Amino acid sequence: MSNASSIPFLPESAPFTPEQRAYLNGFLAGLFSRVPGSAGAVPPSTQNAPLEPLTVLFGSQTGTAEKLAKRVAKEAGRRGFAATVHEMGSYPMAQLTQEKRVLIVASTYGDGEPPDNARPFWDAITAGTTAALDGIRFSVCALGDSNYPKFCAFGKALDERMRQLGARGMQPVTECDVDYEEPFGRWLGGALSAFAGVDMAPPLKPSAEDAAPVFDKKNPFLAPLIGNRRLNGKGSAKDTRHFEFDLGSSGLSYEAGDALGVLPCNDVAQVTELLALMGCSGDEAVTVAGGAKTSLREALTRHCDVSKISPALLKFFAERTGDALLQSLTVPNVNGELTRFLWGREVIDLLLAFPQVKNSPQEWVSLFKTLQPRLYSIASSPKAHQGQVHLCVGVVRYESLGRHRQGICSSFLADRVPAGECVPVFVHSSPNFRPPQNSQAPMIMVGPGTGIAPFRGFLHERRACGATGKNWLLFGDQKSSVDFLYREEMEAFVSDGLLSRLDTAFSRDQTDKVYVQQRMIENASQLYAWLQEGGSFYVCGDAQRMAKDVDAALHQVISTAGGLSAEGAMDYVKRLKAEKRYLRDVY
Repeated sequence: MSNASSIPFLPESAPFTPEQRAYLNGFLAGLFSRVPGSAGAVPPSTQNAPLEPLTVLFGSQTGTAEKLAKRVAKEAGRRGFAATVHEMGSYPMAQLTQEKRVLIVASTYGDGEPPDNARPFWDAITAGTTAALDGIRFSVCALGDSNYPKFCAFGKALDERMRQLGARGMQPVTECDVDYEEPFGRWLGGALSAFAGVDMAPPLKPSAEDAAPVFDKKNPFLAPLIGNRRLNGKGSAKDTRHFEFDLGSSGLSYEAGDALGVLPCNDVAQVTELLALMGCSGDEAVTVAGGAKTSLREALTRHCDVSKISPALLKFFAERTGDALLQSLTVPNVNGELTRFLWGREVIDLLLAFPQVKNSPQEWVSLFKTLQPRLYSIASSPKAHQGQVHLCVGVVRYESLGRHRQGICSSFLADRVPAGECVPVFVHSSPNFRPPQNSQAPMIMVGPGTGIAPFRGFLHERRACGATGKNWLLFGDQKSSVDFLYREEMEAFVSDGLLSRLDTAFSRDQTDKVYVQQRMIENASQLYAWLQEGGSFYVCGDAQRMAKDVDAALHQVISTAGGLSAEGAMDYVKRLKAEKRYLRDVY
């Protein structure tokens, strides 16, 4: 526990469950915040009030929602609440009707879906037998990424369903983009004030123990790019790269399964073309998000997403031009039509289509989305690759509307960063995606294409730790001759016994396309046997199709090899998830 001059708390090493620690830390925070002069002291009028119970639920795939839920509990403790934190999947649903105050932090995953650890909760409250929740006051903070069409879809659906069941929403659902700090702070302050029935100050800034690591997306580490190697052979339709960064003595640390955030710059040629269409020199002074002053050229190069068409930019062009199609796309509930319009279309296409539209440099900047870091699954192990971090990245290149297009960050790394030049990076922790803690447990990894990235890290990690558990990799891509990523390395792992099994599926090596899910079904009895031995099942890669197909194949494997009904297979998969033995890193 901390010294007497601050609010005491139980460290993670204390012999309590996370929920018990959160409750006790909330209790201690609430208790000590009543001591006059202590950090975060509450107003004298509330110092003698009893601690009010508050339940905090989170649904998290990468760990962000879980981290924020713990901050909710700590801030709630400072304000006179005894908060308990629960992962949605392990929350006892029978208790829900007994709650009085509930705060929910929920991320959206894949194609607008609940995170894996929130699925049981969602299934329960959408079942026809769900009891009325009219005794609950609640509020939802929805996390998402506006680059995806179903932005914050799960959080919004959760808010709507709670209201349908009679729960009283204390404020509208708050939608948080990748930069979540400001809206999250407003949501938390508003929710706790609403529960307390008083106008309270906004949440305190994160304390030292809450603070992010020294290097984060606002203060990235400048890591030299020391490796840039194409993994595909000559004649491949793909350009997949292996990148290596030198962490030096930065102290930046990661674990196998984490992601690396990369802050890219836009293509200078693209920026120059935009400036010409805007009728600007680029030397004009502008202010970017956060208040920094810079030139328009610098803003478009380093601060603005000059590819994605933001809702504000689309609305601006619709209003200025009066174009019927653009106007039809700015009304609510046009997700399908809007998605089709935006696919393969960028900011420059609007400027080319409507050259008569003019604006001031500052107003142009205000209409762009902020350029966000890209997160890539780390393809290395800190134990095996000390002082380095590796990535496996598919470079995005395609033609659309008669123009060549490219991914901002993938082309930045592949084409525009010379060897040895520094790149701004930070580690994004993924505590829910790790190799098995039991070194003897089997590990099954399904990672087609760049989905192999974390599993390369997992294999190196298990070898470095001396793990004796069996390892099985199912990898797929287009052609075995040119698209077998890390082929020599994986075949060496087979030869020396680290990889107990390696099954591949190359879709274009034969007339009928073959995918990894078919290999699963072909080897159903063996896969089921590994699960029965306590094996963990991992998936990494495309969320929209591959992950769904693999999930369906897993249910089929369990049903067939285990002799279970469809309902029995569903229950089996639910147990795997509850035991943290079915983990996904999909995007």
